[in-house]
Amino acid sequence: MSTPTSHYAQLVGREIHWLEWGAANAPVVIAWHGLARTSRDMDELAQHFAARGFRVICPDTLGRGLSQWSPAPDEEYTLAFYARLANALCDELRLGRVHWVGTSMGGAIGTVCASGLFEPRMKARIASLTLNDNAPQLAQAAIERIRAYAGDPPAFDTVAELEAFFRTVYKPYGWLSDAQWRRLTESSTRRLADGRVTPHYDPAMVKQFSAHDNDYLIWPHYDVIEAPVLCLRGAESDLVLPEVIDEMHRRGPGAAGRLQVIEVPGCGHAPALNVPEQLDPIEGFIRGAGR
Repeated sequence: MSTPTSHYAQLVGREIHWLEWGAANAPVVIAWHGLARTSRDMDELAQHFAARGFRVICPDTLGRGLSQWSPAPDEEYTLAFYARLANALCDELRLGRVHWVGTSMGGAIGTVCASGLFEPRMKARIASLTLNDNAPQLAQAAIERIRAYAGDPPAFDTVAELEAFFRTVYKPYGWLSDAQWRRLTESSTRRLADGRVTPHYDPAMVKQFSAHDNDYLIWPHYDVIEAPVLCLRGAESDLVLPEVIDEMHRRGPGAAGRLQVIEVPGCGHAPALNVPEQLDPIEGFIRGAGR
């Protein structure tokens, strides 16, 4: 089984952490996690692709995991700044063409990168875009639900209690093994000054929703994407609604015949990308885009 190497660099003046899997000279997949998550969510995807001849880059977003917390949360916890970080990461690693796989927020970052409206050089870099339960317009009720729990993370006396919390909040991910739940917990836990444990991210990252009300309303970006797009929608998702998927088919890459949509049974927001039924279609899509 492939194991990753851990890396840090100053990107746009902030220390960013990422994991790398696979051979350095292989085709590149950038796998970007969701809003309140970390790079370790992509372990199974990275293992899958590294074993099949790809190099996989899994960043921790600013304010998450082992990356620095922003000293300017109102300005930097935004899709525009995340796109700057993505562009800087590609420069740091001297990456040309990449296949982007993004869960939730990671998909939105991929969308604004693939459009080139924020970072023009990223448009030519994105060879394909996989959106894991993400779309150019998200259901407001689901945003409020996520904002409520992410902006005020609970603290617990024990890691076991935190794991029980994660199992409840992330039940829509679908099936995870006990070992995967334990890894999810241990890789996204930090201890507070009073000794209790809490999810490992900066709670101020939810200022993205209060300081930038429509930061995730990104139809203008979607409309100009020229790369092929695969959208995996959790069949029970409350964030990506069927009517938005219909609109995606009528616009941008959908209207040009470059959009594929797969509904993932047994999942809401968002599929965990940890089983062959989810990983194999992504691999097939990426290999097709590579040709």
